[in-house]
Amino acid sequence: MPAVLIIDDDIALLNACRVGLQALGHEVSTAETGGEGLSSVALGRPDVIVLDLGLPDLDGMDVCTRVRGWTDTPIVILSADGAEDRKVEALDGGADDYMTKPFGMRELDARLRVALRHHHNAGAGNDQGSELRVGALVLDLQHCEATLHGAPLDLTPKEFEFLAYLARHVGKVCTRRLIMEHVWGPAYAHETHYLKVYAYRIRKKLGDEQGRFLQTDPSVGYRLKATDI
Repeated sequence: MPAVLIIDDDIALLNACRVGLQALGHEVSTAETGGEGLSSVALGRPDVIVLDLGLPDLDGMDVCTRVRGWTDTPIVILSADGAEDRKVEALDGGADDYMTKPFGMRELDARLRVALRHHHNAGAGNDQGSELRVGALVLDLQHCEATLHGAPLDLTPKEFEFLAYLARHVGKVCTRRLIMEHVWGPAYAHETHYLKVYAYRIRKKLGDEQGRFLQTDPSVGYRLKATDI
């Protein structure tokens, strides 16, 4: 059974999640503070973490950042804050998914299974020491590092995943929906407005402000051109 760690200070929610997720086939442990949660991650080695942003001792994003500093265990954020900026901050900060309270137990179960599947697939790629090359752009999938003409690129985790997805399909137009599903997860399939912001930031870091390398098809989506920058 997948081991789930839930970090939240709402005891009623913890109890409901424990009962609901156990019934759906998960092994569940809980923590009521950020500090307790960090200890549980280190000692318990959960398969996936559910993390509330409003903790009594630490900001949830601080917990996310610390966890992401030494493990790639999937993190699903829970928050009553549904603001787009907060979602982007969390996803950029290393979270794998973002759920807004209130939520249904079956939806949480589905999100957890998707996060675990993505993590497993990424691990399979890492075992191969995979590397993607498009002209002078090199993406090291094992270490999530990117270089352009040999110089490192400072990409956020989601910027790297966005670019890597396009690099896997170089020369082909990838639809906005497919990009969202593969990079952010199926729950974000229709929230394609994120992509315009990410594409702008990636182009700026690539020195490709005119979009000659990371190209936009206005009616469909994005593609990487099989050429040098």
